[in-house]
Amino acid sequence: MGWMFLRDLLSGVNEHSTGIGRIWLAVVFIFRLLVYMVAAKHVWKDEQEEFECNIRQPGCENVCFDYFFPISQVRLWALQLIMVSMPSLLVVLHVAYHEGGEKGYRKKLYVSLGTMDGGLWYTYLISLIVKISFEIGFLVLFYKLYDGFSVPYFMTCDLKPCPNTVNCFTSKPTEKTIFILFMVITSCLCTVLNFTEVSFLVLKCLLKCSLQKYSKTQVLSV
Repeated sequence: MGWMFLRDLLSGVNEHSTGIGRIWLAVVFIFRLLVYMVAAKHVWKDEQEEFECNIRQPGCENVCFDYFFPISQVRLWALQLIMVSMPSLLVVLHVAYHEGGEKGYRKKLYVSLGTMDGGLWYTYLISLIVKISFEIGFLVLFYKLYDGFSVPYFMTCDLKPCPNTVNCFTSKPTEKTIFILFMVITSCLCTVLNFTEVSFLVLKCLLKCSLQKYSKTQVLSV
């Protein structure tokens, strides 16, 4: 149910997005949200039960699993999806506010590029910057938590209550590594798209302001 809300939220933003923003939405829908819902979360299903150590000391496997996977990788992926999508709520709320206060308010993003009173352009730009920050932040967090973007076949653990150093084995490490690399690539692609969109909006705004100043200068010189 929560994922349907996220889908509807992003669909609402599509009307007020640039062409680059619509590509970002397609990437999020097809290569991130659908892949997560259809395949990824099933790969990590019962991951703790399938984590095994070559010893039956009570509590040893639980402690080692918690050490190597302090946060479930697939849940961290889900949290990243939610956080990078939530800034779009700013755009939806901005449009809804103006639709409630001004009858017939339907300004598109390109119409608002030259405004200096806040407006949709500033809200949209802020949402993009927040998205970029979340994307980069989650990639760094993922790398720090798991010492890279791959799932090892086995790990050594010597934490109490393990009586000595034991080998622990993860389930489906190759399959999980493929999905993690896919997540990283799509996250980087979304970051590039967001950065490109920010550059496009800023450059277009500067160009429009320069043309306006040039036009005023020409009028005054006549």
